Amino acid sequence: MATHSSILAWRSLWTEKPGGLQSMGSQESDTTESHHHLPLAGFLPPECRYRLVVTAAVGAPPPCGFPIGGGLRGPAPRRQERPDASMAATGAAATDLEVVRGKRAALFFATVVIVLGLPLWWKTTETYRAPLPYSQISGLNSLKLRLMVPVTVVFTQESVPLDDQEKLPFTVVHEREIPLKYKLKIKCRFQKAYRRALDHEEAALSLGNIQEAEAMLAEPSEQAEGSLTVYVISERCSLLPQDMMSYIGPKRMAVVRGITHREAFNIIGRRIIQVVQAMSLTEDVLAAALADHLPEDKWSSDKRRPLKSSLGYEITFSLLNPDPKSHDVHWDIEGAVQRYVQPFLSALSAAGNFSVDSQILYYAVLGVNPRFDSASSSYYLAAHSLPHVINPVESRLGSSAASLYPVLNFLLYVPELAHSPLYIQDKDGAPVATNAFHSPRWGGIMVYNVDPKAYNGSQLPVRVEVDMMRVMEVFLAQLRLLFGIAQPQLPPKCLFFGPKSEGIMTWELDRLLWARSVENLATATTTLTSLAQLLGKISNIVIKDDVASETTCAPLRRISTRLTSSGSRFGTWTQALSSLKSRSPQLQSGCPSTRGTWTPMLGALSATSSRLPSSA
Repeated sequence: MATHSSILAWRSLWTEKPGGLQSMGSQESDTTESHHHLPLAGFLPPECRYRLVVTAAVGAPPPCGFPIGGGLRGPAPRRQERPDASMAATGAAATDLEVVRGKRAALFFATVVIVLGLPLWWKTTETYRAPLPYSQISGLNSLKLRLMVPVTVVFTQESVPLDDQEKLPFTVVHEREIPLKYKLKIKCRFQKAYRRALDHEEAALSLGNIQEAEAMLAEPSEQAEGSLTVYVISERCSLLPQDMMSYIGPKRMAVVRGITHREAFNIIGRRIIQVVQAMSLTEDVLAAALADHLPEDKWSSDKRRPLKSSLGYEITFSLLNPDPKSHDVHWDIEGAVQRYVQPFLSALSAAGNFSVDSQILYYAVLGVNPRFDSASSSYYLAAHSLPHVINPVESRLGSSAASLYPVLNFLLYVPELAHSPLYIQDKDGAPVATNAFHSPRWGGIMVYNVDPKAYNGSQLPVRVEVDMMRVMEVFLAQLRLLFGIAQPQLPPKCLFFGPKSEGIMTWELDRLLWARSVENLATATTTLTSLAQLLGKISNIVIKDDVASETTCAPLRRISTRLTSSGSRFGTWTQALSSLKSRSPQLQSGCPSTRGTWTPMLGALSATSSRLPSSA
């Protein structure tokens, strides 16, 4: 029996309606075409409820287990797979894959963070610190300063025995260490060059007047800054009084009496050293210059009187008239400044720039009530009450409020009629001769009493003309003390003439510049050392490249070398100071904490260089 087969293409489009599914398509066959309407909603699985194209062979079971033709016999028996186990296996495999992918991603990101992110974060958040010459800065504490003072010793005829004159010329070096409790070791070296007197020097020293001889000796050739010339005259010369062994004048010149002895050079050498030490650096001068760097128990408060080095100074002269109804005070301050003060400031211009102003304050009284002395029918201010005078008066001055430089105040106080006359007493209760006092690094006050005869037969207010010469003598003496220009320690039997109209002697100016040079060098060393210590302790301070490139200790070492050498002139010193001064803007911009330190220090160094002693 032949087997007949038929390929039927089942194409059904079912739409679900309530109560079952309705056929929307048709059956197509090569031989027959029939339409079936079957309620198959309960028999079809969900995947067979949509449009299907089923191809089946004759005798094969239709899709979804339905027979072809005939009645509904139910689904044909076949093996069914469990969907839950398959889905669980698939989900587990997918989960394992995601876990592996997550681990790989985490490892990748961790690698990126460690290799790229961490170095980038470290670089962008680190505190940039350019390298500084810490070793050179620490080496500044071991600087040794040797101050060279060239001394020319000129011997006249018959000043020493003939045998000793035949040994001329020759050079003798005398060196001594200045005992200061300071890390900077300072030595003073006197290089004495002995020679015979020239003809014009013999003629000048043969005169009978020492001042005429000094004027004649200074005319032919000016002496270099910092150098000294000592003339040795015969033992019987009348140039000096017979009871005087030496002379120190306002110029860089001294005279020593000779001796005809077999140890003449040794005896005269000791006299020369005494005179030269009085005219050059001494322990007290350097102690006053380094007062802020020395232990407080080493020196008294008197050594801390001088002003610190600065680019400039402002000087204010004030007239205080607390009783204008009784006193009509007139003072020629402009003429007095031009006549007495300006020559002194011109000579002192190497230490800084000066500006001078004046003012008159009415109804300005002292902050202390004077006490009445019945024995003398006068009023007085005790020494212990003087410090209380400054603060109330200073509040009325107002000069230091807008000043960039130290202000020196000089007050002339005319006491009111109810407290006249008024005198200042010292610690022993005795009246002060000048009737004035001064305060270190501040200024001075002078009490000017009106002559009692001015009140006889005169109506108030009484016209008062101030004696400016007497006033300026006191103010100039106070100004010298404020700058550390004190009276020298003279050797025994020494004739001494004070300064001329300039108010300062030439060798005093040299000594002041010596002291300022040492002070500025010590200040620069202390500033750099403190800055290095600060940067070493605080690690988060930014140090820029421009600051590091400009922070160098070479100029300071050149300065110390310049102070040590005796053959060179101003070249090395000036170059070193110019180098330091050119670096000051970068030093200020790089380290704000040093702005108030570097600029005054460098300016003072530069000002000092213009008149630095030649041996310095």
